[in-house]
Amino acid sequence: MTGLRYVYAVCRPFDTPLQAQLTGVGGDPPRLLTHRGLVAVVSHVPEADFAEEPLRAHLEDLDWLTAVARAHQGVIDALTTVTTPLPLRLGTVFRDDSGLRVMMEEREESFRRTLDRLTGRVEWGVKVFLEPVPEARAEPERKPASGRDYLRQRSTRTKSHEELWQKAEAFATQLHETLSACAEDSRLHAPQNPTLSGASGRNVLNAAYLVPRSESEEFVERVDRTKDGIPGIRVELTGPWAAYSFAGEETTTSGEGA
Repeated sequence: MTGLRYVYAVCRPFDTPLQAQLTGVGGDPPRLLTHRGLVAVVSHVPEADFAEEPLRAHLEDLDWLTAVARAHQGVIDALTTVTTPLPLRLGTVFRDDSGLRVMMEEREESFRRTLDRLTGRVEWGVKVFLEPVPEARAEPERKPASGRDYLRQRSTRTKSHEELWQKAEAFATQLHETLSACAEDSRLHAPQNPTLSGASGRNVLNAAYLVPRSESEEFVERVDRTKDGIPGIRVELTGPWAAYSFAGEETTTSGEGA
């Protein structure tokens, strides 16, 4: 089959076959390209969509980008069940197998070093949100009797919000310290923008933890014990994922290869 080579990840050779019905970007099943003891997981994609110019234009199309991202993530998720993948950036393409092999040779040492660090480990994501107070639960406000009364009411509301935020921050800080102590590594990410994420509440903690697969059950139980700790504070756990947050520069490979 002709076309560009879309690369999902690099990993070490593995024996367990991928799902028989697994399809990648554009509906093409992923295949394995082995080179110098490493495996690149790739599929063919059309130049009409993934050459440099059309790809740049497609990246402005949210529906197209969402479909590609879902297919990309589906392959990474399937790989995570059978091996430790080193994910590459969405939209990583090469003109042919030769160009891909050149990249693998140039970055062989870095790939091996990172895979050594990540093998047998997965990423878990933990987020803490300060829930908005439902209108039905909020105390009804009486009409201020004067300008001074209005300022007093406003000051009381501000103080209440600040106290809730401080409580959420203290909870998040303690949780992060606890989880970091039982993980091999951790990363703090910027709080999520609720407009983009669609999540309710104010994001206080957005963190990732690198955990040995064999210790994941214990890690999940530890998070579960915190979920109902404080009213108004919501804890969300996601994973296990490929270790995106800990792959360093390997996730930033992009552009069309030679």
